[in-house]
Amino acid sequence: MAPTAAAHRLVESIRRADRRSPHADDFLAELSEEVRKVVPYDGATWFGVDPDTMLATVPARLVNMDAELCWPFWRGEFHESDALLFRDLARQTQPAGSLRQATDGRPLRSPRYRDFLVPQGYDDEARIACRTGSTTWAVGGLYREKGRPEFTEEELRLLSSVSHAIGVALRGRNVLHSPMARSAQAPGVLLIGADGRLLSASLEAKAWLSAIYGPDPADESWAALMKRCSAPDRLLSAPVLMPLVTQARAVALGYDDQPARLRFRDRGGRWVVMHASSLDESDPGSPVAVVIEQAQSAEIAPIIVEAYGLSSRERDVVRCVARGLSTPDIATELHLSSHTVRGYIKSVFEKLGVSSRGELTAKLFAEHYSDTFHDTMVHLT
Repeated sequence: MAPTAAAHRLVESIRRADRRSPHADDFLAELSEEVRKVVPYDGATWFGVDPDTMLATVPARLVNMDAELCWPFWRGEFHESDALLFRDLARQTQPAGSLRQATDGRPLRSPRYRDFLVPQGYDDEARIACRTGSTTWAVGGLYREKGRPEFTEEELRLLSSVSHAIGVALRGRNVLHSPMARSAQAPGVLLIGADGRLLSASLEAKAWLSAIYGPDPADESWAALMKRCSAPDRLLSAPVLMPLVTQARAVALGYDDQPARLRFRDRGGRWVVMHASSLDESDPGSPVAVVIEQAQSAEIAPIIVEAYGLSSRERDVVRCVARGLSTPDIATELHLSSHTVRGYIKSVFEKLGVSSRGELTAKLFAEHYSDTFHDTMVHLT
């Protein structure tokens, strides 16, 4: 079905918001309000995601959500068999759906409805996966209170029609538009208890928490906050840790086999990798160990290439160029003609705004990954 005039207007408003928003958080704030004008809601969640693992990361925005229910929300996402889970929605033809429609008008069948919506007074939920092609860069949830009309098929089609525009904006902001920090930092380790509270944290991990979540509130460290409370409000504004730990528990219990690992940028623009695992897979209450470290170039190269919107074959060519292969060598390896390879290289140059192979390599790696070699080198004068 062709997009409606309302869909066209919403897409244009999202693009304008993208152009005028200096930061990803600003864009999510404008996006949330633009969507609300045409699809009214009482509460909302917006998360960037790692496209490989579908784990939530920055940027994120929560509207009228109970902080105490954050852990049950993520537990349901990975531990329950439920309707419209984000990982399932990301693979569906229509990237938007509602909980009432997915449960055939019987939402009580949904653990998320019982454990997350009802305690907050919500009666329906619409979800959207924001995609470019088959790759999901962000997900959103809209909520309506009891007594309000449920989300209509027309509203869901409207959300589906703007999935790509939001995906393009978040794809760029998650990967292309952030500044880079050039500082080395040792890996940190956190130990999280079954109740979500912090059991222990290395000195390096405490430094990482501040780099990820921002300045410590009232001079109290994030580590101290997490020992007192399983879901400090400010942690919810950058929900990286909670879905990761929940996924690790799901893997340990055999509910999922997707690794509990994600890539994102901290507040200073540095690429970070977090991975988590249960210390004892036979014990459901076992603590989860979380390692936080600076990402290596090999880990972020795929997501950067994806962010530039390269086709599958263009990515193959880029990998060959990065290895220093000549055009004839690339043609032989990929079973293509040299003329076809030159065409792909020209297309890649145009998409990235470069004019040479050296510029291409620099664009993909030097601008997005700060190698710590020069930072740790001793200079003698």
